[in-house]
Amino acid sequence: MIVILGASGTTGGALLASLSASGVPSRALTRDPDRLRAHLDDAVGDLVETVPADAADTASLRAAFTGARQLFLAMANSPAQVALETRVVDTAADSGIEHIVKISAPAAEADSPVAISRGHHAVEEHLRASGLTHTLLRPYAFMQNLLRLAPGVAAQGTILGAMGDARCNWVDCRDIGDVAAAVLTRADLAGGTYLLTGSETLSYGGLARTLTRLLSRPVRYVDLTPQQLRDNLIHHAHMPPWLAEHVVEIQQLAASRPESPTDTVTHILGREPRTLDAFLHEHLSCFR
Repeated sequence: MIVILGASGTTGGALLASLSASGVPSRALTRDPDRLRAHLDDAVGDLVETVPADAADTASLRAAFTGARQLFLAMANSPAQVALETRVVDTAADSGIEHIVKISAPAAEADSPVAISRGHHAVEEHLRASGLTHTLLRPYAFMQNLLRLAPGVAAQGTILGAMGDARCNWVDCRDIGDVAAAVLTRADLAGGTYLLTGSETLSYGGLARTLTRLLSRPVRYVDLTPQQLRDNLIHHAHMPPWLAEHVVEIQQLAASRPESPTDTVTHILGREPRTLDAFLHEHLSCFR
């Protein structure tokens, strides 16, 4: 049995869909099973067992891990993430889980300038020390997160950021889910570390030009200082300070470390990754 922790998230949901499309059953952990099941397509839900569990509740994790051999671990970024994921790893090891697939970050380094990435590094080190077989998926920026820019584009025709002309890797969460499904069902992929991107990089300025073309109206990128962006995210987007700081840090990282695509998705899946242009076409109504 494959257990999915983070099943309510975008990537976890994509993994559930990918496994179900291949006829592979899974067990989805969530604090609200009824709500999750209500959001699952019938074709997906037939192969998904929804189980109540909370990463902060060790007893619920033990119960949810019973009879399972593999665990997909994806948690929302938060100040508590390292403590929670470490607890999950320890509980999994004690419960007979043999293989963990963890969503990590590209800059998962002890001295990363991104605090969340330093946390991912700490969890990766804990996984190594656990002795469990583990696979690390390190995706770049999620295309789905671009939908957070939609209100500004729709209302003011602007995209705010602090990346200058830096180009960024974008990857569709559905491709991440497909890669995770492959790793969980193909023994030859287990134990690797995979850097996941789409097939192209694009700056925020390039994104504005693409949306201008698709919407047939002007969209412009406004480049702010890191402090201006931080203040805007806190006071206008109502982000908690730690999350605003994270957004600024990853944008500054993209500006200081040039990004380029990998062919990992193509190598694992045997097809090209989904394109940013196709994603924007699919969600264009959000930006109108």
